Amino acid sequence: MFAFYNLGMFQLRCTVRDCQQLLEQRERELVCDAGHHFDRARQGYWNLLQPQDKKSKQPGDTDEAVLARHRWLQNGYAQSLIEALRPWCAANTSEAIQRTLDLGCGEGSFGPALFSNADTSYCGIDLSKRAIKLAARGWPAATWVLANADRGLPVSDQSVHRVISLFGRRPVAEVHRVLVPGGNCIVAVPGEEDLIELRERTQQTGHSRSRWEKIVDDMRRGGFEMVEQKHWQRNVELEPAAITDALAMTYRAVRRSQRSRLEGVQAMNVTLAADLILLRRN
Repeated sequence: MFAFYNLGMFQLRCTVRDCQQLLEQRERELVCDAGHHFDRARQGYWNLLQPQDKKSKQPGDTDEAVLARHRWLQNGYAQSLIEALRPWCAANTSEAIQRTLDLGCGEGSFGPALFSNADTSYCGIDLSKRAIKLAARGWPAATWVLANADRGLPVSDQSVHRVISLFGRRPVAEVHRVLVPGGNCIVAVPGEEDLIELRERTQQTGHSRSRWEKIVDDMRRGGFEMVEQKHWQRNVELEPAAITDALAMTYRAVRRSQRSRLEGVQAMNVTLAADLILLRRN
């Protein structure tokens, strides 16, 4: 007897080129009516990544960036950010099941922090195998998918109630496709002052960079309206190990010569900032 998706699980679809049929779970496999099948990895995630979806031999964030971000989040630097996001993550309809799709979920810290009581209706997608392995290990009851969101979301039309993109990709047309009418999209991007002290020290520049207005414009053209915007900011004292992690997880283009400008720094007061946007699908 086959075990098919229950109501809490996601309506994933086949990623084989020109297929896109609904996938059904059969033991440790996902199978579509065309006969394409995908195995569940030993670590607990589904590998839906196709060869043509890879941009390199190791797509997604580098292992260094993934592990640095994991340490950073485990050390609690984003806890107040999580609290700022929490009111937007409550159910916005009376439906019993509220499916949440997390784009660029990374190593999986935000999912259980925000949706711990809804593990069977949460799905995280990331392109990094190292990240998705960490995520699946940390919250095995949720659904984790290795896939390239930029090439298309492996989810059925209008089957998701909430999409979140926390410092990740935002394929507007695909987000609109998978969301139910009236569904929410939660976006977080680095704020103008985010890590500005590190940028001043390593890159000899500390220009403020505001991004959220352009994102709102792009999303509006794609069929979304902005419901709310807010700014999160805090100052933290970072020791050398945390400074190294901040550089590794954020600025992969920082050269060794630039990093050397922080040698000997024992501590630094650093600004963390993010712009948070709540949008609704028309």
